[in-house]
Parts: sequence; structure tokens; C-alpha cells
Amino acid sequence: MTSIHPAGASPRQNRRRPRHPAAAVAEVRPAARADVVEVPSEATFAELGVPAPVIEALRRLGVVTPFPIQAASLRSSLAGRDVLARGRTGSGKTVAFAVPAVAALGASGRPTRPGQPRALVLVPTRELAAQVAATVQPLAAAMGQRVTTIYGGVGQGPQVAALNRGVDIVIACPGRLEDLIGQRHCRLDAVEVCVLDEADHLADLGFLPGIKRLLDRTPADGQRLLFSATLDHGIDGLARRYLRNPVTHSVDEVDAPPPLLEHHAFTVDPGHKAAVVRELASGAGRSLLFTRTKHAARKLARQLASDGVPAVDLHGNLSQSQRQRNLAAFADGSVRVLVATDIAARGIHVDDIALVVHVDPPTEHKAYLHRSGRTARAGAAGVVVTVATPAQQQEVRVLVRQAGITPASAQIGPGDPRTVALTGPVAPLRYLPPPPATPPAGGRPSRSPRPVARPRRRPR
Repeated sequence: MTSIHPAGASPRQNRRRPRHPAAAVAEVRPAARADVVEVPSEATFAELGVPAPVIEALRRLGVVTPFPIQAASLRSSLAGRDVLARGRTGSGKTVAFAVPAVAALGASGRPTRPGQPRALVLVPTRELAAQVAATVQPLAAAMGQRVTTIYGGVGQGPQVAALNRGVDIVIACPGRLEDLIGQRHCRLDAVEVCVLDEADHLADLGFLPGIKRLLDRTPADGQRLLFSATLDHGIDGLARRYLRNPVTHSVDEVDAPPPLLEHHAFTVDPGHKAAVVRELASGAGRSLLFTRTKHAARKLARQLASDGVPAVDLHGNLSQSQRQRNLAAFADGSVRVLVATDIAARGIHVDDIALVVHVDPPTEHKAYLHRSGRTARAGAAGVVVTVATPAQQQEVRVLVRQAGITPASAQIGPGDPRTVALTGPVAPLRYLPPPPATPPAGGRPSRSPRPVARPRRRPR
């Protein structure tokens, strides 16, 4: 089931900022002071100022107690302050920005106009857009607000239609949103609240210039909330340029590994690697396996599925409908193994992933931490296993040392009892039906070539 974590909201202060031309926005503002507000960790959503309808919507989602990042940031964001929040993925950031966004729109009472959203959430990936929308939608509905997602890889028709009907909150990837703005389907001059989710990942993917263009289109007096695991890759400059006197909250050390993770490094002979990986994926729990390449992810998922281990793949060569279908199957338990490239290392929020396996060790320690962070979410425990050949041992040693981790190391082979100790008993074999035919990413269904018309012979 997709992760949904707590948050809160209250009437936004009616403070206005002086407007200034977009050219002035390009100037780097003085570094904002780290104004940190301490809030008792046991504070309830009601005590933080969250509106009653939103509290009830959270309760229906099973969210009753604020997570640390929510308890820390909600009082500030609900008061209309700009917020710069740092916390690792899985710490409850989605609810932490969703609640103040819907509360602010409810308090302002401004009408919704076609093509002019009142709140904007920028995210790095399509999958994250869909998952953020799943959390925001019920909270917005409780306040009588409409939500839509905008991202590439799918036809823009439904997105344009939703904008024309009028939406309050848009959750978007920067590229497609800029396309629709260029086509005059959307304007950002009515945005009251702007959120950057996983800002460091947006920067990693090269979206920083587009983010600046989009923020320059939003009113300078709007509220801005920036959530990021780190402040490198230009994120610190982005915060200084667009956030005014922000309240800064940090609930985790930058790049800190999740505390309830059990790390293992297994060295295997190259000829035994496939068998060991299969044994790791054969437990009854939900497992996420990472490979370096799209081809390797596709090949491993097919091999596991043919061996009776229900598995699907997730990578950039799949169409958007395939990616959504495979991720949904993993989230709802239809399959228990997802084989993915680093596209799933950030922004994939699925609860109860018991095991993460680095089938191919990542190239740098931050990727190791982001991959590993898919388990041990929301206070749960988890296990991470790195599978390395003898030739990769030194690479893995450097990787985990840079990540600040001391894994339990062992040389293992097929049938090793330490594998069963991590995964539990082998689940019964189950074979998947063949997936429905879907056109490749970015393409259209192939059509049979039309017969070539032969020239008619003129009668003699």
C-alpha cells in the first residue's frame, strides 16, 4: 500500500509581500536566518492548528499522530511562513506540505479559475507525482478542493481538460508543466502556495533551470515550502533566492542512514550470483531489487517470474502505463518483487518493503543510501543486502565506509542458511499471467502496413 504519512494545517496569516518584477527575482537574496521553532513532539494535529475537516480526513487514512518533521514544521507552515525542511525520504514530508497547502487555500477563499491553479507542487518523477496526489487528494477533498497531476509520458488531453475545468492544486513534473504553459493552457499568477518536493532530486535530474523559470511565474508574495534531503547541488542558492525569512527545520542529519536498517554485504562467486539473488527474492515479504541497467532489470524480473517468483520491473524503457501498472501491482501485493534501476531509488513510497537487495552495487554512497531508504520507512525495520563478486569487494568497502555503515560481511553460496535467516521461509511458487500488450515508451501501437496500391493498367 502506498505510504501516507501525517501532517497538519490551520488558517494562513493574511500577510502580503511586496510584489516586484520577475527581473528582480533573479537577484540572490541575503542568506535567510535559521529561524527554528521548537514544538513538543507529542503535540496533536489539533494542537498544531490543523483544521477539523483535514484532521478527520487524516484519521480516515489511518494518520493520527504527527511524525517529527510534521510536528516540527506544521505550526510554522500553517501560520503562512516559508519553510525549508530537511528530512530523509520516508519521514512524512508529503503530509507535512499537503496539510498547510489545503488549509491555506481554504482560508483564503479565493475562487478557482480555469487554467489558474492556486497551489503548485513540483516533483521530480511521474511516479512521485501520482503518489503525492494519492495523499493530497483526500485532504483537498475534505476542504472542497480539486487536484490534478501533470507529467509527461502520457497524452496531455486529460490534463488540459482538467485545467480547463479549474483545479485548485496541481502536482507536476517541470517539463510537461512548462509545455502546457507555453501552449497557454496554464498560468501560475494565481498560485498562493508553491511546494518543491525532493528538491535535491529535482536538481540531480537537471530541472533546476526549469524550476527557476516556473517560480519566476508565481506571485512573489506567495508562500513557498521547500523539502529536501540535502542542500547541495544548488538547493541552498535556490532557497536563498526564493524563500523569504524561512523557518528551517531538520529532523535528520544530511545523508544519515535510516536508524532501523540491518545491513549485509554478501560476496558470491559470479557463477552463483543468480542463484543467490533468486533465494533472496524468494521470501514471503515484499522485496525491492536494484540493478544498474534497464536491460538487467528487465532480464532479472522475467527470470524470477519464469521461476515462479512473482516479479515486475521498473525502468525508463517502459511506457508510463506500464510503469504505473507494475508499481501498482507491487504496492497492492499482486507481486512481491520489484526489480528496478535507480529510477526507484527516490520518490517511490511503498510501505512494508522488508528487503532491499543491491544486485548491482551502486556507483556512489548517496545512491546506496537512497536505495536502502526504500525499506525501514515510517519507523519500521528493514534489511539491506549488497551482493558483490570478489572483484567488487573493494568497491563495496569504499561505498559503505563513505555511507557511514558497517555491514555484516560474509562469503556465501546457494543454500546458505544465512539467506533464509534474512528472508524467512520460501514463499509458494506462483506464476504470473502474461501482461497485456502496451505500446513502448513514447511510441504508438504498431500498425500493419497498408498494402501498396498498384497503378491501374490503362485499357488498350
